[in-house]
Amino acid sequence: MKLELSRVLRGTARVGALKGLGRTGQHSLEVPACLLYTHLGTVPHLTQDTLRTLNKLPSVTQVTLSSIAEHLEVLEDFKDGFRKFAGLHDTVLYCSLHDPATPCPAGYTTNKTVSVWGSGGRTELTVDKFMALLKAVQPDWYQSMADGETWQNNTSRKRVRKSVDRTLSHLDECLLVHHQSQELEGTEVFGVVEGGDIPEERLRSARETAKRPVAGFCLDGFQTGAMDRTLRTQLISAVAKELPEDKPRLLRGVGQPDEVLACVEAGVDLFESHFPFQATERGCALCFSFDISSDPELAGRAPPAVLEPSEKKLTAGETLQNGEQDNLKTQMTSFEINLNDSRFQDDFGPLAEGCGCYCCTNHQRAYLHHLLVTNELLAGVLLMIHNTSHYHGFFEALRKALASDELDLLKRRVLRERGGRTETKDQD
Repeated sequence: MKLELSRVLRGTARVGALKGLGRTGQHSLEVPACLLYTHLGTVPHLTQDTLRTLNKLPSVTQVTLSSIAEHLEVLEDFKDGFRKFAGLHDTVLYCSLHDPATPCPAGYTTNKTVSVWGSGGRTELTVDKFMALLKAVQPDWYQSMADGETWQNNTSRKRVRKSVDRTLSHLDECLLVHHQSQELEGTEVFGVVEGGDIPEERLRSARETAKRPVAGFCLDGFQTGAMDRTLRTQLISAVAKELPEDKPRLLRGVGQPDEVLACVEAGVDLFESHFPFQATERGCALCFSFDISSDPELAGRAPPAVLEPSEKKLTAGETLQNGEQDNLKTQMTSFEINLNDSRFQDDFGPLAEGCGCYCCTNHQRAYLHHLLVTNELLAGVLLMIHNTSHYHGFFEALRKALASDELDLLKRRVLRERGGRTETKDQD
């Protein structure tokens, strides 16, 4: 894996390409980029055939140990790795510890173990079991084992320091097993940078991780809602200065377009793409403009109106399930429209003006509203097609804006939908 930068804008925002990806080195990925989010190797709601009809998809697919851990024995018996097991072809496989779309309960980390949660409940992982899983999965690159429980508010300095120490110890143990493993030959390791909201610990974690033979860095603990956005940007900028320029930086748990823009400016190269899935699960469609066409008429055109988020209306006897107890109004962002709302029952426009995805080309907002209120499975399929296409199109526009020095124009276009809301604290 080699990061080749073609341009660094304002000293921090980077554009270029990751080359030599995969065990044979035949893949590449333009950065900034997001990875393809999957659950057990499948993009939620979409079949592999449907997925292949989408354009602009990245060459790197993300799978998580949280969903795979309970299937270790099956994969070990299969012997040929998760890529072949899941029918994934012609893609680079990245394995992370946790699912970015699912919050992890705190309080289950020890000096020797971390815990992950799958459909069968909690699985406790030692370094040996963690590495056994990776030998069975056979990814192209993976995130090292880490203690990432310090992103919650009011974590003590002592606990944060312990998190950094544990994570570095886990990394050393993982690297030792990795270099002795024939199954992981040609696989790259990403070291994890922890440190909570304490600058000194963040910098110590970054410096020490950079001393290890890792191919890249996973910046953990900056998830949406974990800390004030201004502080997050400051910490990421400080951490980036301590990391080698020729190695990629992947940010966990951040997906909102405004947050992505701020973090790219701070020096982040890679993101997870769970945001389209989360919007789909809310019955929402991504609807924000990122057109930076040089055509004066297009450049001055106002983006489609984005309606204010509205709470999901429950019918008699209906209850919120699987974590939906949180207020859906605060979960929604101003970059999406809630198609559950009755105002869309007579709206025959596309989900997003100018979007060329299958859903926007063939269906209207009113039809998606009908599918949602009647609980049709097709609603999730069509929304996921649109949201995935729209989101990855945003990253393509971001790379073009960086390459042509039009980042400010893109920011104005994307942030226009926020309607003057304050940017200093998360609304989630």
